Amino acid sequence: MVTRDETVAKVRGRRLADAAYDWIKGDIVRCRLEPGQQVTEEQLAQRYKVGRAAVRAALKRLYQEEFVQAVTPKRFMIAPITLQYVTELFDLRLLLEPAAARRAAGRVDGNRLRSLNELCQAHYRVGDHESAAAFLSANTDFHAAVAQAAGNSLLAGTIRGLLDKVERVHHMSHLLHDRNAEAHHEHRELVEALVAGDGERAEQVMIEQILAAKQFVVDAMVASPSIQTVNVALDAR
Repeated sequence: MVTRDETVAKVRGRRLADAAYDWIKGDIVRCRLEPGQQVTEEQLAQRYKVGRAAVRAALKRLYQEEFVQAVTPKRFMIAPITLQYVTELFDLRLLLEPAAARRAAGRVDGNRLRSLNELCQAHYRVGDHESAAAFLSANTDFHAAVAQAAGNSLLAGTIRGLLDKVERVHHMSHLLHDRNAEAHHEHRELVEALVAGDGERAEQVMIEQILAAKQFVVDAMVASPSIQTVNVALDAR
């Protein structure tokens, strides 16, 4: 028979593992843990002030989600970012998000519309890590909200997981260049199409947004002298 203390310990362990997962993933997405960087369970346990068991459970989830790669049983590498990886991410977005936008047209209720309008106002200061992080988080939430409006929870969940990976590659480019005006215009145009119930227009606007974002990221990867500092590989995997 499992005792109450054992049950409490298991619940506490799960909560610590969830917290460790959120902290580590957040730092990976924001490139505080840099692409290509190697880390150990012990290092991460010290960094986040949690036990190694919680870190181990978090790393298992992050490995399954392809945010980390196993080097040895206790050493991991933060997943590198390559041009091929970026291309694959945005190709997958093109397969999923335009279709979701078409389905979402005419389905945006008042609460979701207010949320989308608020997220459209996000902006950032070039070179400012915190404002870039807030902007990119809002951008992820905006696209996730559009996917949710499509009314297919499996599709929305798949897109949300993809957007977390996209947010990571955006952190490199948005620290270096200003895309505030373009992003605001694109988001407003998409909201207008959704509210009007124009599925064809919503789909096309989403395609244009994704292609523009992809080009922005690729240009930053190729042109930036800081590529080497974040361990971004320009060759295919």
